[in-house]
Amino acid sequence: MSAPRVELSTEVEPAAATAPKTVFIKTFGCQMNVYDSERMAEALAADGYAQTAAIEEADVVVLNTCHIRERAVDKVYSDLGRIRDIKQQRLADGKPTTVTIAGCVAQAEGAEIARRVGAVDIVVGPQSYHQLPSLIARTRTEGQIIATDFPDEDKFAALPVRKRAANTAAYLTVQEGCDKFCTFCVVPYTRGAEFSRPVAQILDEARRLVASGVRELTLLGQNVNAFHGVDANGREVSLAGLLKALALIPELERLRYTTSHPRDMRDDLIELHASEPKMMPYLHLPFQAGSDRILAAMNRKHTAADYLALVARIRAVNPALALSTDIIVGFPGESEAEFEATLDMVRMVQFAQAYSFKYSARPGTPAATMDGQLPEAVKTERLHRLQALLAEESTRFNAGCIGKIFPVLFEKPGRRAGQLIGRSPYLQSVYADVSASAIGLILPVQISGAGPNSLAGVVCAA
Repeated sequence: MSAPRVELSTEVEPAAATAPKTVFIKTFGCQMNVYDSERMAEALAADGYAQTAAIEEADVVVLNTCHIRERAVDKVYSDLGRIRDIKQQRLADGKPTTVTIAGCVAQAEGAEIARRVGAVDIVVGPQSYHQLPSLIARTRTEGQIIATDFPDEDKFAALPVRKRAANTAAYLTVQEGCDKFCTFCVVPYTRGAEFSRPVAQILDEARRLVASGVRELTLLGQNVNAFHGVDANGREVSLAGLLKALALIPELERLRYTTSHPRDMRDDLIELHASEPKMMPYLHLPFQAGSDRILAAMNRKHTAADYLALVARIRAVNPALALSTDIIVGFPGESEAEFEATLDMVRMVQFAQAYSFKYSARPGTPAATMDGQLPEAVKTERLHRLQALLAEESTRFNAGCIGKIFPVLFEKPGRRAGQLIGRSPYLQSVYADVSASAIGLILPVQISGAGPNSLAGVVCAA
């Protein structure tokens, strides 16, 4: 808004309008980082910042980072080189830029980032991003700031109340941190110990999201099925209990959760997949490796037989439920026979989808110093073989959907005019010709075609 005109005895020009403050946020990694980026944007919006898609126009640049794999870390440093040049050019034009590194790389390598990249003004960990507006203000007098402590305050309570969602489907973090200490994983060190949000706080956020148009919620946590938040009466509530409470919200039509650990799949949660119609028939359940010796070296505390027995229990309750998983190849000391055991696991379970990765040594984790680190070429060759098998399995699953009628939640415009993209109960993208007025609706769609990563269909007549 322009400043009010001041009437003087001589004519003057109106004062120039103050340009709005802008923020550019780039998200790396998991769904929880997507959620965190949304919350950072909300915290900054409350401080007068509008989001921009053009990094060259941003007064504040935030890279919300992931530390799970080395490649993700390398991408951050690559982006910082370009951001440094943009910052210098903007400064030459009289436009200062505040560069922020957030997330797990910030938590794990805060001091090193500050040392290597002088253009970075703020390094803030996952437990402190609610402080971002005040940290930005502090840089004006204090210079570079590193905020990677684990504060005692509840960051979720400190964040602004959620007022709207950007889509008809939304993420909602209910649990953070991890007490499992898998030997390959940095999460216990970057996210801290397991913490479950209070049930009332989660329900309030969910109701606000639903009131803004959300029809599907995905509950997030590093070990989401280890959730044990307390209700208003101080009683501990399991993830199944939380999902039951959420299912009572009338306009909320779909529920999902990720990521689950096999050790935390309780009977009440398994049974909910049969008794609650709002639960989507799709479960992400990482097994990581098919060899018991490798699983023990990973500190997973389950065997291949344990995992297969769990899958059998789940499918006995709901035969229509589809599974996805995470798999690591090339863990230190993995033999060819042990890798073949992983391929055998894939063949036995028949996953609808899977995320597969080469083992990447993360500094500070026990596996990084284990004997038997495998050559990159061996890991790459094994990953290619695994991914070829996984592609066969997912193609088979998608092809098996042809002819079926799925309720599809339409979310956004498709690739061409008159087309929308929605999500099936199995989380597949579904393309169909339908009016834009269908966004936010769940409509029956008969699947007519299947590709490696998506389905095509026709909306059924009413």
